[in-house]
Amino acid sequence: MKETKAEEKEAIVQKTENVCTVCCHKTKERTDEERRKMINRLSRIEGQVRGIKRMVENNAYCPDILIQVSAVNAALNSFNKVLLAEHLKTCVAEDIREGKDETIEELVLVLQKLMK
Repeated sequence: MKETKAEEKEAIVQKTENVCTVCCHKTKERTDEERRKMINRLSRIEGQVRGIKRMVENNAYCPDILIQVSAVNAALNSFNKVLLAEHLKTCVAEDIREGKDETIEELVLVLQKLMK
């Protein structure tokens, strides 16, 4: 019996290591500690954003809101730096050792997007 396109795609995806079987994107296994630290940082940032929303709802003074937005931007940039460093030390280094040169191109594209 002939496989449908969806079944063919699923078969290919299931054969590929470190790929999500639902969305076909690469995945990264993290320790519970790494995941917990990342989620905690993001939860703090989420709280900051909710605070800014409340400030707007309560008609706070524009410079006060701008200062809080700047703090959120700094927190997100800090999160990005930590995540990028970890990515370089693990995923990128491992792929380079395995001869996967396409990882360099992927990294260049990511850096271009981060620097917009």
